[in-house]
Amino acid sequence: MARVSTDKRTSSTAEDTLAQKSRDENVVSGGHLVAAALKNEGVDTIFTLCGGHIIDIYDGCIDHGIRVVDVRHEQVAAHAADGYARQTGRLGCVVTTAGPGFTNALTGIATAFRSESPVLHIGGQGALTQHKMGSLQDLPHVDVAAPITKFSASVRSTERIADMVAMAARECFAGAPGPSYLEIPRDVLDREVPADKAIVPEAGRSRASTKSIGDPADIEKLAELLARSERPAVLLGTQVWTCRGHEAATGLFKALNVPCYMNGAARGLLPPGDPHYFNRTRGDAFGEADVIVIVGTPFDFRMGYGRRLRADATVVHIDMDYRTVAKNRDVGLGMVGDPGAILKAVHAAVGERPDNGAEGRARWLEHLRGLEDERAAKLMPMFTSDASPIHPWRVAWELNEFLTEDTIYIGDGGDVVTISAQAVEPRAPGNWMDPGALGALGVGTGFALASKLVHPEKEVLCYYGDGSFGMTAFDMETANRFGAPYIAVIGNNSAMNQIRYGQLSKYGEDRGNVGNLLGDVPFSKFAEMLGGYGEEVADCREIAPALRRARESVRNSGKSAVVNIWVNAGEWAPGTKRQTMYK
Repeated sequence: MARVSTDKRTSSTAEDTLAQKSRDENVVSGGHLVAAALKNEGVDTIFTLCGGHIIDIYDGCIDHGIRVVDVRHEQVAAHAADGYARQTGRLGCVVTTAGPGFTNALTGIATAFRSESPVLHIGGQGALTQHKMGSLQDLPHVDVAAPITKFSASVRSTERIADMVAMAARECFAGAPGPSYLEIPRDVLDREVPADKAIVPEAGRSRASTKSIGDPADIEKLAELLARSERPAVLLGTQVWTCRGHEAATGLFKALNVPCYMNGAARGLLPPGDPHYFNRTRGDAFGEADVIVIVGTPFDFRMGYGRRLRADATVVHIDMDYRTVAKNRDVGLGMVGDPGAILKAVHAAVGERPDNGAEGRARWLEHLRGLEDERAAKLMPMFTSDASPIHPWRVAWELNEFLTEDTIYIGDGGDVVTISAQAVEPRAPGNWMDPGALGALGVGTGFALASKLVHPEKEVLCYYGDGSFGMTAFDMETANRFGAPYIAVIGNNSAMNQIRYGQLSKYGEDRGNVGNLLGDVPFSKFAEMLGGYGEEVADCREIAPALRRARESVRNSGKSAVVNIWVNAGEWAPGTKRQTMYK
């Protein structure tokens, strides 16, 4: 731990410049301590919407070179902090005022919680001197946040602010990542204290290593299982990307000739065309495999709670959180630790033993590739449909054809995400983002804003449902204002269509259209209002040209573009028709 320095001769670190804006350089305010601590945690950007409880943090951010990105709605700020964390692998930070500012951000924090994304939410609160008096925007924030964060606490003294920021950040990265909440009452934040009494943990020294491989004996067991297996299958989940263990993971499974399936943020870890990349035969593989390795994804509804895995297969479950391993389904081998570190160690162990299953795996890979080609052939009539109104699967196919290696693809919606998962094949790691297990709508705008700020050289494309777009679209103006333009594509069927299918199936035509139909909105005009390019598309042959025009406009104008595609409201994804999300 280091005490804050007030020596004018050393101003290169966060600690050395704490009192820069103060009239008395021997004192420092709480907001400046927040900024210093965030800087030490590697935060270079905060996402926020202003409020009287938090403005001293902004003043501190100015001195410490932290970018303040102010949005129009706190939900977008929280989603942007989540998106920032997903794209950088570092701590994302959202700062909100008390009361409604806090509650507006909760959907984004809950999304980060279910998606295991390291986000620090710093919130304001009324003064300690007004505790229980009914101060402006007073709510029990800490209690409300506790169930959807890994750590939720209030700071009770200015001297402890930086220490508690570091404490909350550590919790974000302990085990499986996730969000933390830290409340700072206004008088605690605004108060100035002697600089030498404020303890600021030194940069890089406030966290322990998280690259654990667990029990070395289990490394040997998995190496033996894989070397002997003739029909293995692996599913790489979000944690593989979160911990940046993708090279270790793909290196192992490519060396052993194992078919790889990917979900969530792991999509893109192998590019389409790689002989070990598989997308449409996961059910076949899980139904026939002798060894199934699930890495960094839970047995939740997306996995049929584990029931979709072959009953008599040897199942290996690797996760960063011990509570997730074998939850909902027994496993043959459970391993807790960093997926990348574990799989790197397994790769080394495999090299020390005979590869007895090599011939069988070659035949297995060929078998699955044949099935993969059959599945793709069956989907092609929908992907290339010339139907009018436009078939939503055609839109997904055109988007996939449009992507480049430098396009980050974001899905924001119900069937929009489900359908595009069958067609869109990201070309590189980190190039796929979706709402995750919470299934929140409206994530796309914040994700797009953050992605473009992190990767200004990349193209960002967000595919929205029209319901999703309407929730957070006004922060497209924020993206334009901060030089982070992106392409917004809308699959517009004037309905909350995924839910509508279930209602129609259950209640029939007379009652099934209640509460789920929306107006016919020409969203292209929204982009034009903000100074960007907009286009309405009602003919499938115009999708590709419209996308190209949008790309060109974003590059030349620096403003976001909207391509509003009118799709058939009578078409749904197979999973929606089977209502698998509820089973």
